[in-house]
Amino acid sequence: MSWLVIMAFALPIFFGLLFMMKKFVAHMQEEQDMEIESFKSTLIDKDNPVGLSGQELERLKAQQAEAQAHLREVISKIPVEKKDGRFVPAFDKMKQNGDSMAQNGRGSESGNASA
Repeated sequence: MSWLVIMAFALPIFFGLLFMMKKFVAHMQEEQDMEIESFKSTLIDKDNPVGLSGQELERLKAQQAEAQAHLREVISKIPVEKKDGRFVPAFDKMKQNGDSMAQNGRGSESGNASA
């Protein structure tokens, strides 16, 4: 029964302090000409999870688009062959291309050395 008496005194004091704090915050906002962001604006945006500014976000998106285009170009140059209904990299063709490029490189180096 004694906890009810304590609760009866504590709750009005608690709500009184909350009311005073709310008034104080409102007064400080007016005094300092501040605006407190809403909680909704602080939530993570799926397009901007790091919280970048608009210009930085656009620059990052452009860099990522450029990287994706470069990656598509590089992947499209990899020779593939169909085995068992699946496309797999043609390692023998890649090795032949690498050997021919290495021979071309060595041939031009030896030609430059003799000249």
